[in-house]
Amino acid sequence: MTETPWVSLFSGGKDSSWALYRALAAGHPVERLVTVHPEGDSYMYHVPATELAALAAESIGIPLLNVRPEAFDTDATTNASEQGDREIEPLEQALQSFAADHGLGGIAAGAVESEYQNSRVAAMCDRLGAELFAPLWHENPTALAHSMLDAGFEITIVQVAAAGLDESWLGRTLDEQALRDLRDLNDRYGVHVLGEGGEFETIVTDGPHMASPIELEYDTEWDGQRGRLLVTDARLGGTR
Repeated sequence: MTETPWVSLFSGGKDSSWALYRALAAGHPVERLVTVHPEGDSYMYHVPATELAALAAESIGIPLLNVRPEAFDTDATTNASEQGDREIEPLEQALQSFAADHGLGGIAAGAVESEYQNSRVAAMCDRLGAELFAPLWHENPTALAHSMLDAGFEITIVQVAAAGLDESWLGRTLDEQALRDLRDLNDRYGVHVLGEGGEFETIVTDGPHMASPIELEYDTEWDGQRGRLLVTDARLGGTR
């Protein structure tokens, strides 16, 4: 009997990539990656470099479902709870359509500490009758980071917005030295080791679940307090 397919919420960043990796290792039949592409600021979703998710999906070998909602007007309401509810709607509608065509056994998600995000995804899973797999939820951030590196993830920082994270962090590889520096910044400024508060965002350019690495060329944009990579070219390298 064919197993009911799963989906994995996927931005291409480290947390969603780790959730996918763990879901596959646990034997869940992930048949679709789902990427939401916000047009502006978002309370619910990873925003920068989501277009690279298509390259990552190609390397992973799992089809990608793109969700492109209209821009979320974060000025339309001062109620953050209402805003989060509005933002989950396009994703839920896309998953309802997928479930109608294929069935939906479960959803993998990469939330670490954000009750705001996790509670909404959990409620959506309940409404869809799908299991929630959230392997990062309430795990120790430093231990999680070491697990990702030990597994062979190559992680590039693509956006920074926190005290202590200057322009030199843009394009930096998240390695053991970077983790030591982040722990120091956590002590000094409260920067989250995994960037859970939006302090930084990442893209996974290689890992054991990928057949080919993502090769990037980019410029940087820096306004004195925050910045991001401006990707000028991205391609898959040679298959291993």
